Amino acid sequence: MDINSPTFTLWFFIILFVLVFLIEYIYDSRKIRKKKMDTIMITSYVINKFKLDKTKINYKKELKWMCLINSFIIAGVSTVVSCIDTYIILQLGIGFVLLFLLIYALYEIYGRHLKKIQRRDE
Repeated sequence: MDINSPTFTLWFFIILFVLVFLIEYIYDSRKIRKKKMDTIMITSYVINKFKLDKTKINYKKELKWMCLINSFIIAGVSTVVSCIDTYIILQLGIGFVLLFLLIYALYEIYGRHLKKIQRRDE
């Protein structure tokens, strides 16, 4: 199988996505079991930015979504950067820009969704 083929790229994305999801889910679920929900950085960021009520958040349910989002970001950026055949510096630059754009966009959508759910439940 050629490294530049679309099937290799797809398998690379899927395997990386699953690996990152499992590692992050196991790591963060331990924090939830130990009742250290405030140490999950992304959760704190979304709660503070959108002024969400911490008592109404089901951390176990939201952990799955946050791990999916993080896995998609990491796998997507690394797949795109590895497909670009150019200088390393340019790959890093594209990777950082893409990383920050995806983090901002996906967590903005996710935070607005949580805000809408909390307003509906009131």
